[in-house]
Amino acid sequence: MKELWVVGDIHGAYSKLRAMLLRAGLIDFDGGWTAGDAHLVFLGDYMDRGPKGVEVIRLIRSLEVQAREHGGEVTALLGNHEVMFLAAILFRRSDPADELGFREYWQSNGGQDRDLTLLDPGDLAWLEARPAMALVDSWLMVHADSTMYLRLGTTSEAVNGHIRNLLLGRDADAWGSFLNSFADRFAFALGGGEKTARRMLKAFGGQHLVHGHTPVYVLLDEYLHGPTLGAGAPIPYAERLCVAMDSGMAYRDEAGFIARLDDGGIAEVISNPGSGPAY
Repeated sequence: MKELWVVGDIHGAYSKLRAMLLRAGLIDFDGGWTAGDAHLVFLGDYMDRGPKGVEVIRLIRSLEVQAREHGGEVTALLGNHEVMFLAAILFRRSDPADELGFREYWQSNGGQDRDLTLLDPGDLAWLEARPAMALVDSWLMVHADSTMYLRLGTTSEAVNGHIRNLLLGRDADAWGSFLNSFADRFAFALGGGEKTARRMLKAFGGQHLVHGHTPVYVLLDEYLHGPTLGAGAPIPYAERLCVAMDSGMAYRDEAGFIARLDDGGIAEVISNPGSGPAY
């Protein structure tokens, strides 16, 4: 089995991301791929909150190309903040006064005008092409701890196709509904969470599910009642069927981690090497 590494929500924390990828041996000091045939998965939310979302996107795009040249692979999923950002961009020509509220919604959720200025057409096309889910070995990868995926299709291909068509269209109601669906959190932490996780895995494949979207310290404090110190590492829960990977790296100076997974669960964790600025 090839090494499988997973990164949760980054939110513009570019320097933290580079430092952890370097510590894990996945890149060199110049940002070059050094992971051989490993598979690196990003779970979405590359921008907003922190100011270097475009730098994060371009690093991931570069690693995608480099990984292929070395027999490796990079998969980058769609997060809700990418959907917010795309809505703010794609509807501004037809809705310059923002009567639909997409730009205001994006800004109120940490949107950075700098990202709008720096984004180029290649970055935009890349964002529009992000899949919503991926099956890698025994792991189902999604951004959100939500059952909304079950409402979008009966297979991962159908879900990704549905969302791809939505992102290429300009149906404002469909975009708004999709954005609102990300509010459906904690699907695997509430009562019956294990059963819900099994429904997801049965529908889309895999033996375990990994997600971002909801920071681990929120899951611990509000639903899992674990020690606060546990927020410094991924959290397996729902009878170990699920792993939460949002480290909250853009929210707290000390936060940040990435993880290597194997068929049994979490094999290795690389934490933020310092408590310096997030960006």
